[in-house]
Amino acid sequence: MIEPSRAARRRLVIVVRADPVICGHATEARGLAEVALDRGFDDVRIVTWPIAALKAAGLPLKPLDELLPYSAGITVERPEPVGDYRVPDGRHLLGLSGRLFELFADGVPTVCMSMYLTPHANAVVDALRAVRSAGLAADVTTIAEAVGSDITNVVRSCIADGALGAAASLFTTYLANDRCVAVSAYTRELILESARQVDAACGTRFADEVAARVQVSYPAVDAGAYVDLDPAAVEGALAARGLQRDGYLLFLSRVAAAKGADDLIAAYRASGASATHRLVIAGNGPALEETKALAAGDERIVFLTDVGDEEKPLLMNGCAAYALPSKPRPEFVETFGIALVEKMLAGGGPVITTRTGGIPEAVGDTAIEVPPADRAALAAALDRAVAMGPAEREAVAARARAYAMRFDRGAVFDGLFADFLGTPAAIG
Repeated sequence: MIEPSRAARRRLVIVVRADPVICGHATEARGLAEVALDRGFDDVRIVTWPIAALKAAGLPLKPLDELLPYSAGITVERPEPVGDYRVPDGRHLLGLSGRLFELFADGVPTVCMSMYLTPHANAVVDALRAVRSAGLAADVTTIAEAVGSDITNVVRSCIADGALGAAASLFTTYLANDRCVAVSAYTRELILESARQVDAACGTRFADEVAARVQVSYPAVDAGAYVDLDPAAVEGALAARGLQRDGYLLFLSRVAAAKGADDLIAAYRASGASATHRLVIAGNGPALEETKALAAGDERIVFLTDVGDEEKPLLMNGCAAYALPSKPRPEFVETFGIALVEKMLAGGGPVITTRTGGIPEAVGDTAIEVPPADRAALAAALDRAVAMGPAEREAVAARARAYAMRFDRGAVFDGLFADFLGTPAAIG
């Protein structure tokens, strides 16, 4: 018999690509785990991938020595792959599902949440099916959170390529969970429309179930890490980077084609702001080298690839404006915009962004908005932002922070896990 680890009474397991991956959902998983400790879960685990596997996948990673520690009571597990070279792609997945089997079968009442359907929800569903098929008792409730790339990168590409069986399999896995949530209303509509397309092609009936069961639960952000920042800490961080408060424009996100850093560089060079402010591109990702090439020879543009979790809010607070000019691409659409919320909480200069995908849900009416890929409008927005006087900047920042507080991890956790806390469900 599998023995329970510790004298746990209630466990939360989150299956996700966790730190050090540069991804808002890695941050979200950390936030939900921390809140769980305050809400009565006495065994909280993040089950994720070995560092070597994350590196081999080419994912953008934070500096390992800059990662913040988790609170006592949160265990990060990175199961090793199972099998040898003859199992080239399934070894890590089997490691995940095998460890989940052990956690599900040890008798501790468990809530298990997966972020990203492929492959995390697959591992959860497979492990739970295996436990029950083995005749073991399993007091497990599952939550699957679908993020934008589940649809834009997986389902849409399956439909475009005619791989309808893979798309249908993903929906089957998603709907096998006890609770199905999407990170925004925009994402929910993407899921529903994709389900209709699969139904039309395959004769399935996913759309009706998606419409009835999928709820919206916005990503959880740790507001406490961004509000009430120490001005001395901000000044110290800027000085270490050779920056001055309100003397730079900031892009801080994963550097990918859909994030619009290329448009930002062109707009910056065309703006009046380029004569008085530097442009800081902070982050890592698949388009980093291409983006650096666009800025080659321009000493006003600075690239930072080693920004850690503690420094991030300080850079956000000190900037004259924060720009994330996302644009829809076949492989990715911004389905929420966690970095935007983090910037709104941090204060400082205004947010400049687009109305792409789920961004309007993240920023409300608190940002300077430009059309996607409109470099002239983006240049004008940069100039507008740096021309703001102190009173207008403070008012804009206060309104943005007030709006963003609705995404604080405590409020999101209580809505998402209300049924397990003895209170009525509150998610949308």
